[in-house]
Amino acid sequence: MTPRGRDAEIAAVLLREAGIDALICANLEALGQELDNGAGFALVTDEALQSADASSLAAWVGAQPAWSDFPFVLLTERGGGLERNPSASRLTSTLGNVIFLERPFHPTSLVSVARTALRGRRRQYDARQRIEDIREAEITLERRVEERTYELAAANRQLLGQIEERERVEAALRQAQRLEAVGQLTSGVAHDFNNLLTVVIGNARQLGKGDVDPSVRRRLDMMEQAAERGAKLTAQLLAFSRRQKLEPQLVDLNHTVANMRDLLQSTMGGSTRIETVLHPELWMALIDPTQIELVILNLAINARDAMEVGGTLVVETGNATVRDPERPEEPPAGDYVMVAVSDTGAGMAPEVFAKAFEPFFTTKAVGKGSGLGLSQVFGLAKQSGGGVRIDTRQGEGTSVKVYLPRARAVSVAKPTVRTAVPPRADGERVVLLVDDDSAVREITATVLTELGYTVVEAGSGGAALDTLQRRTDIDLMLLDFAMPGMNGGEVAREARVRRPDLPILFVTGYADTDALAHADQGAIIQKPFDDHELATKVGAVLAPRDPKVVPFPNRAEG
Repeated sequence: MTPRGRDAEIAAVLLREAGIDALICANLEALGQELDNGAGFALVTDEALQSADASSLAAWVGAQPAWSDFPFVLLTERGGGLERNPSASRLTSTLGNVIFLERPFHPTSLVSVARTALRGRRRQYDARQRIEDIREAEITLERRVEERTYELAAANRQLLGQIEERERVEAALRQAQRLEAVGQLTSGVAHDFNNLLTVVIGNARQLGKGDVDPSVRRRLDMMEQAAERGAKLTAQLLAFSRRQKLEPQLVDLNHTVANMRDLLQSTMGGSTRIETVLHPELWMALIDPTQIELVILNLAINARDAMEVGGTLVVETGNATVRDPERPEEPPAGDYVMVAVSDTGAGMAPEVFAKAFEPFFTTKAVGKGSGLGLSQVFGLAKQSGGGVRIDTRQGEGTSVKVYLPRARAVSVAKPTVRTAVPPRADGERVVLLVDDDSAVREITATVLTELGYTVVEAGSGGAALDTLQRRTDIDLMLLDFAMPGMNGGEVAREARVRRPDLPILFVTGYADTDALAHADQGAIIQKPFDDHELATKVGAVLAPRDPKVVPFPNRAEG
């Protein structure tokens, strides 16, 4: 559409010579009709649009379907960018897909622009066809999906029983795998954790020696007690993962509960009221004392989380004679010592009660609980020969009763009596201290020096063997078992080849107890160690003037 002069005829001739059909439109109305009929592109002069009402053309452009972006070739007499040609900017906004061709133009330029516009329009039509094909395919697919859905629904109903059974088996397998993962994790980190506790306890004791301000000494005692509790926690976790053997002893549960009151109060917080109801003639229980403390603490934490602010926690002991069990977690018939932890919380719904002892089942928010609390309680009670019973009512609270075997002995086992500390050494005995952890090595060397020994340090197995090669005055090797590169067992074997008469003591974390199962217990010092134990065992080895060989695992045992 070029209403002035002979531009339309000339452009049509050039396009036809290039094999492009061209129709001349006298005005915008005719152009609109041809656009409705279908066109590849429109060739328009800028003065044609400036002198006419282009609102209908703009409306047509705006009403195009999503696949269409009709191309316009605009012949203009003014060049430059859009900022220098306001009318060009306005037409671009109105028409959208605009190609500007400045007059006078070479015929080749016009043909090239026309072919480019047509090529773009053809691609739009191709896209439209693809869209239509996709829509038809979607309709066909929806119809087929509907047909297949009915068929699959029938098949799913037939397979539902098999799927449910498989899910039960897989859930049991996942639980077993997760328990195994917990065991591997706890045993793997025990060595490093006990190294940290060795440093904390050792330095706290060193700082507490001599004339110390009472307030400082009180804080040091608190640090030491907290670290010792951490060591017990490691043992408790390993007991749950069956990496540590339980050590049942005669335990007075009244005494245990009374000693835990301060710990429970600090754990519960000031808003929770704690009551203890202790049986005056309680039987003695046969249980690992460290484990029963963990049980009571776990139950107390669960009770706290189940209560609103200001609830009441009751810890009760009693003697119980039970009949045959009604549920798997309950104890067999017999006499038991019972410890119960009750709360005034929300109670358990039936579906929660049914899963209460499943490992990793928890109603707490993510990150607030592991789901191992009640399963630990159940595992310890069953492993000890007892059981657990839960009494709960929604809206009233829950009471968890743990039944522990009654001990038939009439007296409590006598506490272990510490042996006398060996006299201070004369400084002539030389101890080779081998540990890859520099902090552990430093605190151990400090204690040995205070005991009167000359200490030679080595940070690895290779360094220790090199020291043995250079020095003949080593009287004892104090050897960490878990080290990178050569572990303690390998270092000990090499050392025995070079010095068959050299005494060796192993210092190890809980993670190493299986590897050292065949070693003499007198040759093993557990981390975190007590200064008295270190002094006693080192003194016992070095007391005789004749060298003593301390057993250590061979290659198969290590």
